[in-house]
Amino acid sequence: MLNQKLQQKLLQKLSPQQIQLIKLLEIPTVQLEQRIKKELEENPTLEEGADTDPEEEQEEEDIPEEEDEKDNEFSLEDYIQDEDTPSYKLTESNYSKDDKRPDIPFSTGSTFHEYLLSQLGLRVLDERQEQIASYMIGNIDDDGYLRRDLDAIVDDLAFTQNITSNYEELRQLLDIIHDFEPTGVGARDLQECLLLQIKAKDRTLLEVETAYNILRHHFEEFTRKHYDKIIKRLDIDEELLKDAIDEILHLNPKPGGSYSDSQNKDFHHIVPDFLLDYIDGELQLRLNQRNVPELRVSRTYSEMLQGISKDKKNHSQKDKDTFTYVKQKLDSAKWFIDAIKQRHATLLGTMNEIIDYQREYFEDGDETKLRPMILKDIAERTGLDISTISRVSNSKYIQTHFGIFPLKFFFSEGMPTDSGEEVSTREIKKILQECIDNESKKKPLTDDKLMQILNEKGYQIARRTVAKYREQLNLPVARMRKEL
Repeated sequence: MLNQKLQQKLLQKLSPQQIQLIKLLEIPTVQLEQRIKKELEENPTLEEGADTDPEEEQEEEDIPEEEDEKDNEFSLEDYIQDEDTPSYKLTESNYSKDDKRPDIPFSTGSTFHEYLLSQLGLRVLDERQEQIASYMIGNIDDDGYLRRDLDAIVDDLAFTQNITSNYEELRQLLDIIHDFEPTGVGARDLQECLLLQIKAKDRTLLEVETAYNILRHHFEEFTRKHYDKIIKRLDIDEELLKDAIDEILHLNPKPGGSYSDSQNKDFHHIVPDFLLDYIDGELQLRLNQRNVPELRVSRTYSEMLQGISKDKKNHSQKDKDTFTYVKQKLDSAKWFIDAIKQRHATLLGTMNEIIDYQREYFEDGDETKLRPMILKDIAERTGLDISTISRVSNSKYIQTHFGIFPLKFFFSEGMPTDSGEEVSTREIKKILQECIDNESKKKPLTDDKLMQILNEKGYQIARRTVAKYREQLNLPVARMRKEL
């Protein structure tokens, strides 16, 4: 049976220029440079340099159409995939679940696994043993751990490599890997990782031997900070326990990570999108345009188009095809230049409103002066859509006279105080951090006690909210902050 019905559907249509602008708003300065370079390579009618002919644009507008243009309206879905459109939050730092960290490390030299394989090549092993050991190294993760069970690797070798082995043989080869640098690599859990490192130290020292005994026989008590039990069971004093724990705290829980960090640490480089100066009491904002070239439409191609359009009667099919191609490329170049200009204007307009909203903070960098601010606040001030503000804020950085910050740093929720004043949750977190920094490590402040302190300061906050903010600050519970 057929059913007929009427249905209204509202579709948002965007022109190609609007779509280009959306894409350009999302990318930071470094990627903008790459995007412009790509456009210059693909479109011969786009050139670097300032436009020296102000009449050129008018001349191009006077060029008659060779043929009717097709409808240039396209659906947003044609250009942006589902995963490109984040679900914007209007509170709590305004991060979407798909947000990615903007600082992408660049590394040179050998990888962590290549480093381990190079050490394997220095050992005296037959071809079969080397093949098994190489396979085991391939199963070591980036932190340096072999998290797969040896019996499971035995099965893998049989099915994928056609190599028959057993647990004991793999255990002996693992002992060889345990002797590699960085010390602790190939461990199957944290306890084994720390034990491998403490064994490499001078165990004739009392504090080192005590640290070994703690890790070997009282690891659970150590992780739970049950220091009284350790003192009693090892029959040692508090001073020796403190020295032993200090030895343990200097060990590396992620030996693989240390190698990766050493390769990458010099290559983390943030290029700020905005530069903010504070001169004579005035905040002066500008875009970082250091490596972003000026763009212009090619006069050569414009004149070519003019020449073809003047002699319509003698047009060959080749002339028509050339006219269509050149006009399409010139239109694309003009669209791109205009989209770049709109991007600059939108970024500056948005950032200026953020600075105006948080003026007291930008003058001296005092976090307690950050006002509660969400995407909607800036959207209303600029007249732009919330999604546009989110795109501007995403993956962008600003350089101030007191440091470089991601734009999302300036967004936070608000919470009322006893006096009815609305304060930023970032201010509360700062006070929470200070309380924990200044607490007695022998008797750390519990979440209940932290709640009482905040309440006394006029912040009516529940214990579960204290716990949430503490976790967001990556601070452990009181028991785990306890020190001797």
